[in-house]
Amino acid sequence: MPMLADPSVKYKPYTPVDLKDRQWPSKVNRRPPIWLSTDLRDGNQALANPMTVAQKSIFFDTLLKCGFKEIEVAYPAASETDFNFVRGLIEQGKIPDDVWIQVLTPAREDLIKRTVDAVAGAKKAIIHMYNATCHTFREVVFRNSKEETVRLAVKHTEIVRKLTEECTAKYGTQFRYEYSPETFSQTEPEFAIEICEAVKKAWGKAGSGDDRIIFNLPATVEVGPPNHYADLVCCVLPCADQTTGLSSMMQVEHFCRNISEREKIIVSLHPHNDRGTSIAAAELGILAGADRVEGCLFGNGERTGNVDLVNLALNLYTQGVHPGVDFSDIQAVIDVVTACNDLPVHPRHPYAGELVFTAFSGSHQDAIKKGFEAQRVRHQQAEREGKNKYWDIPYLPIDPADLGCNYEAVIRVNAQSGKGGIAYLVQHHLGLDMPRKMQIAFYQVIQDIADREAREMTVEDITTAFRKTYHFGGSAYEGRLILKSYRITSEPSPGSLTGEAVDERRQFDGTIVVDGVLRVIRGDGNGPLSALLDALRTHLDINLSVREYSEHTIGTDQNAKAASYVELVPQGADVKDTRRSTESWWGVGVDPDIAGSGLRAVLSAVNSAIGDRQLPELKLTVGFNASTGQADVATAILNSLQLELPRRLQASFFEVVQRAARDHGGEISYDDLVHLFRETYGYYEEEGRFAVKSFKLEHLPDSGRARLSGNFIINGKPVALEGEGSGPLSAAVEAVNRGLDGKVSIREYAEHSIGEGSDVKAASYVEIAYEGPGGSPKWAVWGVAIDQDITASGLKAVLAATRAVENMDKANAKVNGQH
Repeated sequence: MPMLADPSVKYKPYTPVDLKDRQWPSKVNRRPPIWLSTDLRDGNQALANPMTVAQKSIFFDTLLKCGFKEIEVAYPAASETDFNFVRGLIEQGKIPDDVWIQVLTPAREDLIKRTVDAVAGAKKAIIHMYNATCHTFREVVFRNSKEETVRLAVKHTEIVRKLTEECTAKYGTQFRYEYSPETFSQTEPEFAIEICEAVKKAWGKAGSGDDRIIFNLPATVEVGPPNHYADLVCCVLPCADQTTGLSSMMQVEHFCRNISEREKIIVSLHPHNDRGTSIAAAELGILAGADRVEGCLFGNGERTGNVDLVNLALNLYTQGVHPGVDFSDIQAVIDVVTACNDLPVHPRHPYAGELVFTAFSGSHQDAIKKGFEAQRVRHQQAEREGKNKYWDIPYLPIDPADLGCNYEAVIRVNAQSGKGGIAYLVQHHLGLDMPRKMQIAFYQVIQDIADREAREMTVEDITTAFRKTYHFGGSAYEGRLILKSYRITSEPSPGSLTGEAVDERRQFDGTIVVDGVLRVIRGDGNGPLSALLDALRTHLDINLSVREYSEHTIGTDQNAKAASYVELVPQGADVKDTRRSTESWWGVGVDPDIAGSGLRAVLSAVNSAIGDRQLPELKLTVGFNASTGQADVATAILNSLQLELPRRLQASFFEVVQRAARDHGGEISYDDLVHLFRETYGYYEEEGRFAVKSFKLEHLPDSGRARLSGNFIINGKPVALEGEGSGPLSAAVEAVNRGLDGKVSIREYAEHSIGEGSDVKAASYVEIAYEGPGGSPKWAVWGVAIDQDITASGLKAVLAATRAVENMDKANAKVNGQH
């Protein structure tokens, strides 16, 4: 049967009320109501499979943890299970002294007696009795007149009074009484007041505080908008159409204004959600004068459910009013409720649904991202000024963290999402605040994946795509080029004029892995990045230029790191041509050192730029006529001996290699190259020609210097040395000078580690300058050594450098003796 073209022939509208002086619309609520959870009674009776005693016990404990002080635990007369549950709570001492348990009973003497028996011995109990009062129930269901309906309520109220007084005398239980004119929302307003007045009189004990009588005004079925429910809870109204009823808010205001001895009454609301307005009805009912709200967690209950107490409480919380109940771990509450009710919480359910803090829309995501950024600045200023840090984020009325939630689900990505949301997730999970142009580039990467796979992109999907795209975050994502070590030095630019500020050129000396092979590369530039790009251009034929660069800090303490972002473009004919390029590649790098992060960002972008194109291979023959350079020779030593030669040592050894190659037709083999290095610098891993047998290093407190003494092997001969200096190396040099006619001094020292973990060793490089007797011209020689101890490694390098010094000193002495 289709919907009617004219539904007015079948359905009567609610009767509007002409209320001239309604007061509730101008009121503001700044305090929470009394909360009554009816999950274990009203909520339970609505379940296809009612809760077991074990489930009800878990649910009861959860309500206590949330802070509920009034809990309707059962309809004890309805089943043995409910009766035994109540008895178990009492007899096992599970009810805190400040908590009132409530039990429901209809207006029947035998059921009332069973209900009172169920709570006997409890410290505090509320007996909740009801009977239906609206026209339809009186005339159709029970065939009672108004007078008979009132007499029924009065008679059974007197029975409740008699039985509870007897129970108090026998067991000491403190009782309160709640009466519900069931179907209040459909009951004539004057009759609702009439029957409640009669019940109050029959009870005869309404007083102040805990002696107040509770009148519960249930919207058993929502039949009108919430504003009418408020009107009914305060002033005298014209007679309503008894067949249609008045809307709920009107009824609440009417009742509160017209019931006598208002100070002795707690007005309680029990809205249902038939029209989807139970939250509004409850909030407006409180404005109209109600003191208490009955409902269920997440709105469980008959048909469309009871009012959701979580929703109501958190609505107050977002207005700066603590609701008196605690949902700091809302997911734990959801888990208990869904397990016990065997009903899910809808993904869009206010505050509790898994999607309520989630934005898929690109514009929403962008607003949230900017909101977090602005709030961070605002909160920092508020902290400095000692002011409150107010929450103000677009689309998020509450901070998810207040409910024990994290921000992972705030922004989720699908094909409709924008760059702002994706950038937020990268920033939140990787700590990287991408520049706008990089956001656009990575957005396209994610959109391509989302379109291709036609599904939501998880946080893991996005961060993994980022790592793969930019070769970021560990060995699993490394590209073809990997930075292993580097050194940045500077020198004055050529052509600098005297008296002017000197421009400095940067020199990059580094070791990178190229397709699994270690390579030494060198380059010069205005800064570290241009020097690295020059090295890549020289050694690997990669010709790129920086178009955009930005950086920021990750963290604020001593563990802070630098994050750098680089956009590279193909090198054009001139600057304008380069900057106009439509092709570009972004890279990102993170390092404790700002220069290191920039260099890593360059290689990140270069890895994307080179793709799978072939790169120049390492040349293994060198000579005067070969194209091999210093870096190629250094690369051969690096791959063979794991030694990362300093730039000056590279130049020195290259000259040695060129001379050796000249004697062999301009070429030298790989093995001969390595052998030549060992012989030239006295480098042997095994002990023999140069060794530290034992040494002692003493710090001299008076002078602040150090005294070195020990036994060493120099060119295979045992030697005892002793000397003083500012450190172990200078002391070793002073010891060597004692046996020379000339004088040696350290010109350069460098070191690095070889290997990892327990097998790590130190490699040391020392350049010694020798000046003969009488001030003859200086010349220099290098020494290279390794040892597990860094000091011993340096000492051995000094000794290795002196191997040629001794011969030169003897030669100089002989020449001087002849004269």
